[in-house]
Amino acid sequence: MANKKQLMALALSGLIGTVQAGEKEELLKLRNTTTNLIKQLVKQGVITDKAANEMIKQAEVEAGQQVAEAKAAGVKEAVPADEVRVAYVPDFVKDEIRQQVRSELREEVVGDVMQKAKNEQWGLPNALPEWTRRFKLSGDIRLRSQHEMMAKENIANSYIDWQAVNERGGLNAAGVDQFLNTTTDRQHFRERLRLGIDATITDGMKAGVRLATGNQRDPVSTNQSLGFTGQKYDFTVDRAYLQYDAIDDNKFKWLTLSGGRIKNPWYTGGGEFTGGSELVWDTDLSFEGFAGTVRHRLGGSDSLMANDDHTHSVFATAGAFPLQESALSSDKWLFGGQVGVDWGFVNQDNLKAALAYFDYVNVEAKQNTSVLGTCDLNTRGNTASRPEFMQGGNTLASICREGTGALASNPGMVGLASDYNIVNANVSYEMTLFAPYHLRLSGDYAKNVGFNKAAVSRMLNGTVVEGKTNAWQFRADFGWPRAEVAGHWNVFAAYKYVERDAVLDAFTDSDFHLGGTNSKGWFIGGNYGLMKNVWLTGRWLSADIITGPPLGIDVLQIDVNTQF
Repeated sequence: MANKKQLMALALSGLIGTVQAGEKEELLKLRNTTTNLIKQLVKQGVITDKAANEMIKQAEVEAGQQVAEAKAAGVKEAVPADEVRVAYVPDFVKDEIRQQVRSELREEVVGDVMQKAKNEQWGLPNALPEWTRRFKLSGDIRLRSQHEMMAKENIANSYIDWQAVNERGGLNAAGVDQFLNTTTDRQHFRERLRLGIDATITDGMKAGVRLATGNQRDPVSTNQSLGFTGQKYDFTVDRAYLQYDAIDDNKFKWLTLSGGRIKNPWYTGGGEFTGGSELVWDTDLSFEGFAGTVRHRLGGSDSLMANDDHTHSVFATAGAFPLQESALSSDKWLFGGQVGVDWGFVNQDNLKAALAYFDYVNVEAKQNTSVLGTCDLNTRGNTASRPEFMQGGNTLASICREGTGALASNPGMVGLASDYNIVNANVSYEMTLFAPYHLRLSGDYAKNVGFNKAAVSRMLNGTVVEGKTNAWQFRADFGWPRAEVAGHWNVFAAYKYVERDAVLDAFTDSDFHLGGTNSKGWFIGGNYGLMKNVWLTGRWLSADIITGPPLGIDVLQIDVNTQF
């Protein structure tokens, strides 16, 4: 590092005045090249932005000292008023600087030129039609081994699978499938395939389609279990959307509008380390509806990376999503809004925080009071109020009874007993103190302010249910931000606590406690790059029930991930 500073000092000393025009231009080019080299070292995480600034300042000081010493040692001569005398830089020193800069930049420059040649198809005029360059194909395949281990304290047939009961039309109709597995360990292999196509329509406007494996009824998982010999996999449309991005003269993306079946528009505490917290939203969940995000950049920055899009910015997102349409009942909707700040520091640390509010409309159960409360599939407001999908944990109320007339007894269908209006706060801080390794700390908190104890009690025929409406998670990540390169790695650990009615159980994490709410525990794991675009992931999730009969579940997942 000291050698680099000395070389830079000699280069910068040539900028104090003018000698011959050709030599001045050469030294100016050298100065710019050296400064750009330092910026590249900052981008690669070799040195911090602060260290780079100090390096340049120190080099300038040393250059000034060398110029002063050279002038003091020289012979004073009469100098015309329009000329400035400077120290002479020997040719061998300039050659040494040129060789060092060339050797350090050669690989990067060659790579940039090759990439540009590939993108612009040099030497291949009219080789492909223009429209083919408007399409981008991407995808990923993940192979997973999943082990599910049940705690010894678990009690058989202690929890009902209400999703199966609703689909079959009652407890008796569901038969042996009415109970969740709570005592038998499982080991199974799973696969996930996703294929995406993005098409540029015009400047700022694109269309996107993503196909994915997985059960069509399950919105929070695109996994396909292996072991169904002779049956073909389901491969369905997971996303289909239009997106418009507006960019200003400084290449800052200040507006994003999207509609259709879109990716999650909310900030969930994620970054390069992870797709975000799954406290409220599972990472595989796609949203149907419309969303828009507005961003505003706050002033400039004295950082070398001042042109980064999100150095200092605030953002606001709003969305409206139909959850379930019905001609026999009120439509179910989700409305949401979020505001946040993205703040980068001179030393490359980053703070990001957001506050959101999600309002579910018409999701509560509508009980059938006619025909002695039995399940009449033609009765308005009856079956349409049941949830399309449940993972388990939320407080439920009976919609109707199984059987007819006086024989109606057991619940035939159930729905949500509470309304859900969720306040959600996310914050993360990423530190580059250990560059190139990063340390990232994040927190996520959610509370259902829509829970009404009296209203829920009426839905349960007078049974009093205390509000369990808080959820939170703390997580730490350390290592390379991404592990898609051979030898890169990162590790993570987190603790999670999700009470019964804190969030909608249908959309939360599908792996922790095998999905749903009313669970607490921790998980650890890591990623390791095997080769370019191929990495290994391991996770251990240990969770227990918060209220109810004992139900502890440990899950071990080992993944081989690829992307293309």
